[in-house]
Amino acid sequence: MAKNNPIGIFDSGVGGLTVASAIHQLLPFESFIYFGDTRHAPYGDKSKSTILDYSRRISRFLVESDCKCIVVACNSASAMAYKELKQDWPEVPILNVVEPVVNEVARLKARKVGVVATRATVRSQVYSKQLQKLDVDLKVVQKATPLLAPLVEEGFAGTEVSTGVLAHYLADPALKDLSHLILGCTHYPLLQAEFEHYLGQDVQVINSAEMVARRLQQMLSEKGLLRELNTAPKLHFYVSEKTKAFSKTARLFFGQEIKLSEKLLPA
Repeated sequence: MAKNNPIGIFDSGVGGLTVASAIHQLLPFESFIYFGDTRHAPYGDKSKSTILDYSRRISRFLVESDCKCIVVACNSASAMAYKELKQDWPEVPILNVVEPVVNEVARLKARKVGVVATRATVRSQVYSKQLQKLDVDLKVVQKATPLLAPLVEEGFAGTEVSTGVLAHYLADPALKDLSHLILGCTHYPLLQAEFEHYLGQDVQVINSAEMVARRLQQMLSEKGLLRELNTAPKLHFYVSEKTKAFSKTARLFFGQEIKLSEKLLPA
């Protein structure tokens, strides 16, 4: 892998742009190619075989685009496809969004951890299994929150709609007395302030994007793949279906104006 090749990043939609933004802020000279599968979003209600098929097709596109590594910026794909992608492309460093968060929460000596995520991520038990491997006494409760990703995609973050849906989900008695809450979907950082307001100061809300960016920096450094050129990076943003709504939401996720190009999911 060439040091100056781009980083590949993909998600089921535009939510993974929160991860792309964190990577860009930490590694401003790195180029990257982002692919959001907006035509098939969200992945959270789909089967493992379907998520794996989409993930493989996107990863093949990124590998054939000479990406030096791949960041699976989607919790559902991280839970359902990561192991298979590692097997498919053993020569390509691949990072998921789950492990950096699990390692950080274990380091924080959490007492009771809540996980809010898509149905696919909750069904996989990926967070609870990995957390309890590191701390067998840790109590982990999970809550599927399927309305949140499409709500964010449609631009309803920070509105009465998101407030009502969030209150409904977080009223679950299982989520009482948390010490930490993991936002187990890359769409959810746009709702972080609302989560924090509802839960109060006693609950630390965990946003994965910065943790993933730091782990990526460490991984690239260990493998000698940090970009050497201190010149303007090339940033490419692809979505499988482009709409005005996605373009507007993409600005919110990435934090600045970006140009989305439409590209059908590779065969």
